[in-house]
Amino acid sequence: MQPPYTLSRPSVSISPEHPLVLASTSRYRADLLRRLGLPFVQENPGIDEDERAGEAPAARATRLALAKAHAVAGRRPRQWVLGSDQVAFYGERILHKPGSPDANIEQLMDLSDQTVGFATAIALVSGEIELQALDLTQVRFRRLDRAEVERYVQAEPAHDCAGGFKIEGLGVSLFESVRNDDPTALVGLPLIALRRLLAQAGTALP
Repeated sequence: MQPPYTLSRPSVSISPEHPLVLASTSRYRADLLRRLGLPFVQENPGIDEDERAGEAPAARATRLALAKAHAVAGRRPRQWVLGSDQVAFYGERILHKPGSPDANIEQLMDLSDQTVGFATAIALVSGEIELQALDLTQVRFRRLDRAEVERYVQAEPAHDCAGGFKIEGLGVSLFESVRNDDPTALVGLPLIALRRLLAQAGTALP
């Protein structure tokens, strides 16, 4: 996806004095971002993550990533702000975070032997400049029986995760295959795409 703006003026660089701002309180995204070795802080964007009738998963993820970034950027005009959002979907149905162990079990049972999509969007914003990227991942669940799903949910509670699993942990045992361009995207923050946006913003890695 091409950014809607070009870098027509210099912007502040990411530094200890002007750290990157992660517009999220997610510990999963923070853990991923630490892998890049950049100074950053986290801030709650405090937006209403509303659903819109008929909105495609990729469009919803992109809209919310931008909304999170802009909400925080309005309070931090001299810093780069990173927003991210992930939408899990099965056919036409958007999958939410299960919210409880029982709902987690039922959701995973529904996904047995099915292919689930994950649209993960990121937006890097500073002032009027916005850069964005989107990753699309397909996860094929193997045929699951209730006993093993119950064991999984007991061993690794993931009811606060889209899809109800943690690929970085035991959740990988539930899959037949994963297809995408970025192995970090499914955790919630595609670092390959983020490196590309950071380069456009003037921060080279490594």
